[in-house]
Amino acid sequence: MDVITHKCPNCGGALTFDPGDQKFHCPFCLSIFTEDEVTAFEEKQKEAQMADTPVSDPSAATETEPSLQEEVREQADAQAGQMDLFTCPSCGAEIVTDATTAATYCYFCHNPVVLSGRLSGEFLPNKVLPFAIEKEEATTKFLEWAQKKKFVPRDFFDQAQVEKLTGVYFPYWVVDAEMNGLLSGMGTSLRIWRVGDIEYTEHKQYDVLRRGKIKVNELLKHALSKNVQQKMVTGVQPFPLEKAVNFRSQYLAGFQAEKRDIEYIDLSDEVKNELSGYAENLLAGTVNGYTSFKRNNRSINLTKEENNYVLLPVWLVTYRADDENKSAFYYAMNGQTGKVSGVLPISYKRLGIVSGAIFAATTILALIGAYFL
Repeated sequence: MDVITHKCPNCGGALTFDPGDQKFHCPFCLSIFTEDEVTAFEEKQKEAQMADTPVSDPSAATETEPSLQEEVREQADAQAGQMDLFTCPSCGAEIVTDATTAATYCYFCHNPVVLSGRLSGEFLPNKVLPFAIEKEEATTKFLEWAQKKKFVPRDFFDQAQVEKLTGVYFPYWVVDAEMNGLLSGMGTSLRIWRVGDIEYTEHKQYDVLRRGKIKVNELLKHALSKNVQQKMVTGVQPFPLEKAVNFRSQYLAGFQAEKRDIEYIDLSDEVKNELSGYAENLLAGTVNGYTSFKRNNRSINLTKEENNYVLLPVWLVTYRADDENKSAFYYAMNGQTGKVSGVLPISYKRLGIVSGAIFAATTILALIGAYFL
């Protein structure tokens, strides 16, 4: 699998994507490039490498012994489902990732790397929504949000904790659909009035029919099976998908990214049920003016369905509490809109101090009151 670091055309340093100006920056020579400039440079590099690569001689190839092939196959099977190992193209260090990581950092030279094989072929995203909020702004928003909460552990605001804020692209399926819907039933109108001592009740029944074309745009479905991360990312929706651009791996430089591990076919029935329910509720919402409505028939036909594989930006922080269970707390921020979501830890020590102070103050006031009585 190819491991890529997008290089600066001027000095060869590792480029990173800057959400502030939506361009690519070199931290070494301070050069700035557009996506078109980086792409054009890398295309020329590929052409030059292809021109310099000698054509292999088929007659010089040697067959691998069957026993060696079997050994390699057995080793591959044994490693399936475990952590994967790659080599950093900048310093040669080994990079360890799990099976769904598609972009990360080298822990030795800190250069951003993209595991291109996990984002190619059938796993090539259609679109990517680039980060629009820089880390400095995300950090400020995070601290503002957290400091408004009471009884949060003090080490939650430590510099080491804040530096854990990480930008991650999460995989999603985005669905657009069109449907023909029909809803019919019996509507009842009830009217009660009184004349003198006599009460009158009037019942009217109507045949109700609703028919229409329903269009649903940008239905989001998780393409990653990690449940905790699903909950975090759900809390920061919606995303402005109209700002998504055609996928280029350059946008991942300087961030982490996850590869999908849920195929659309596995979500197909769930999506159809969700679309059908939405269409029915929309039709039922047009039935008004009746005291009651009893549905007789409902028909929803899906006439058009399109899905796209998209990477969406989220800033994340994980905090491990200093308790017996080492409980994990997560904070997430929409990388485009700045919407935040998360559950903060509680310092029971600080809570106990405050509770003790309140109890002591209450006791003193009670004693003073008793003295004067």
